[in-house]
Amino acid sequence: MISERILTLTLRYLARQNLELVSSNRQVLPGPRQGGSYMLYAHVPFCEILCPFCSFNRFVFNESAGRAYFTNLRSEMRMVADLGYNFQAMYIGGGTPTIMIDELCETIDLGRRLFDLREVSCETNPNHMTAEIVDRLKGRVQRLSVGVQSFDDGLLAQMKRLQKFGNGTQVLKSIQKFANQFPTLNIDMIFNFPSQTQEILAQDIKTAIASNASQISYYPLMTAPSVAKTMSDTVGRVDYLREVDFYKTISDGFNHEFEPTSAWTFSRKHDGMIDEYIVDYEEYVGIGSGAFSYLDGGLYVNTFSLNDYKEIIESGRILVTSIRQFDKLQQMRYRFMMELFGLRLDKQKFRKDFGASIEHHLWAELAFMQFNGAFEVNDKKYITLTPKGRYLLVAMMREFFSQVDHIRDQGRRTLSEEEKDLFLGLDTAPVISPGPTWC
Repeated sequence: MISERILTLTLRYLARQNLELVSSNRQVLPGPRQGGSYMLYAHVPFCEILCPFCSFNRFVFNESAGRAYFTNLRSEMRMVADLGYNFQAMYIGGGTPTIMIDELCETIDLGRRLFDLREVSCETNPNHMTAEIVDRLKGRVQRLSVGVQSFDDGLLAQMKRLQKFGNGTQVLKSIQKFANQFPTLNIDMIFNFPSQTQEILAQDIKTAIASNASQISYYPLMTAPSVAKTMSDTVGRVDYLREVDFYKTISDGFNHEFEPTSAWTFSRKHDGMIDEYIVDYEEYVGIGSGAFSYLDGGLYVNTFSLNDYKEIIESGRILVTSIRQFDKLQQMRYRFMMELFGLRLDKQKFRKDFGASIEHHLWAELAFMQFNGAFEVNDKKYITLTPKGRYLLVAMMREFFSQVDHIRDQGRRTLSEEEKDLFLGLDTAPVISPGPTWC
């Protein structure tokens, strides 16, 4: 698809200019704006096994290190509250947030005491879909997102997930058992694995529908330099030329029982939906090692080092280690992408927030999308997308997240050799002292 290739190359060129971080010793984040609406993101960087394609900040789990980390995460949450922030939504990602269910529940409960939270979203893995864990999360979590990736046993084996998380049939049964326990139960799937065929993808879609999940998110396989070798050695090299055909199979497969609620998320018709992406909340505060905050047009990055994070928080500080401030045009492009990812751009709100029309500032972006048949509606009030437009947003977001991985790679430059080994799964020894145990 020529338009996707042009889009990808353009985004990579812009990213090289826009996503270089500047070191900072800033003690605190900027405070909240009056009337501002924010989401809280909390990062839990521990996993029982490390998936070869994942480039998020994650380390091999160790219990003593995990308890110390959760204690410090709650301390950082209190510091954010002291800055004057309030949140209606909280998203807990990882890593595997449910890896210590008692610590996770205490963290959620603190969030509800400190902030006016209406909804909490949390990630988990299939082996944590147990009665014990689900019972603890019911009422605390409104959207549970299960990282399935595929129901195909061959792909699960390639991803090093088969032995730990169970085969496709076992995963399916565990999701079916608990699918009705949460207002929204989402399963995360990945498409465009090198060894994936159209037949495997079509069967995965049928199985995902049969899981009774209320929401299914289908991500394109993304690459990052930090995991390029492990990914190549396990799942192989990605062929982006197949991506558009796979996306069409996905869209067609969900056409009857589901409706698109973002460019790569499909929800059962008439079901409620809580989105994990920054659509309703453009600005967010991130807490935890390797977390990002996007505030007032600036990207603020926490340290990726567990050792440094422990030292900083226990000294009573919030220390942003890297900053990237975006100019007005860059902020407009980000808004353009994120709102269209959510399938509708509000032109009047855009004009109100930026003081000028989208046609004046982003005429080239609009012309490219219009020429390629991306817009279903483009009137005075809104822009909405055609199926082709949704795929272009998938490609745009895929490239955006790949470049965010470039930011993560910059953040990991300061890791000790021990921590780098833990990131790659080469060691299982704890890298931070146990610290206090939560009682």
